[in-house]
Amino acid sequence: MGTPLDQIPGVGRPFRDAVKLAGYTDLESLNGADYRELLELHGVGKAGLRTVHDALMERGLGGLVGDIPEAKGSTWTKGHTGENAADIKTAQTSQDPEEWIESLEWPARVKQGKELLKIFSEATGEQGVMWGPSMVGYGAVHYRYATGREGDTFHVGFSPRKSSLSLYGLQGHPRSEELLGKLGKHKTAVSCVYVNKLEDIDLSILAELIKHSWETEPGDC
Repeated sequence: MGTPLDQIPGVGRPFRDAVKLAGYTDLESLNGADYRELLELHGVGKAGLRTVHDALMERGLGGLVGDIPEAKGSTWTKGHTGENAADIKTAQTSQDPEEWIESLEWPARVKQGKELLKIFSEATGEQGVMWGPSMVGYGAVHYRYATGREGDTFHVGFSPRKSSLSLYGLQGHPRSEELLGKLGKHKTAVSCVYVNKLEDIDLSILAELIKHSWETEPGDC
């Protein structure tokens, strides 16, 4: 059962009515929806879409897709504080990342997930940790939005999803655009880089991008 939109703080009635008419019945149904297309709906604004995107990300999903403006006035610092908004459900688990990857029902994603596990671990020098049911994260980061909403998350990470490989934390750094320009076939949202398969990209550039992001102070990326 999905999360009702009226349970997401900051999502008003006009927004809920507009997306319902467009066929989106709950928060999870908006995952992967196009930001610009939603913005054209009467009653839907940038603030509401940003709130929905952040709520999807906090639940371990990919979020909205497209050219999503960065959140203004937010702060990101290294380390976990344990201070999270009450509705945030995604947190570190004791699940072993490699065991989880091996349990995936898509053989190609199992192979690619293991390769990503190796690339991220070598680039960061750390072992991955499961966040929620489907994300492998590296490093500890705390964020606080201008609205006062805050939570703990990871610095960089990935998820080998059925539709695409989602790569987190690789944007918004000094050399991000330069390296993404050399990466190969991919799509971006404000919080994710999406890749269909690893054969589409240059893995040496990916490793450089991860290392660069890891060595840069965390930010709203």
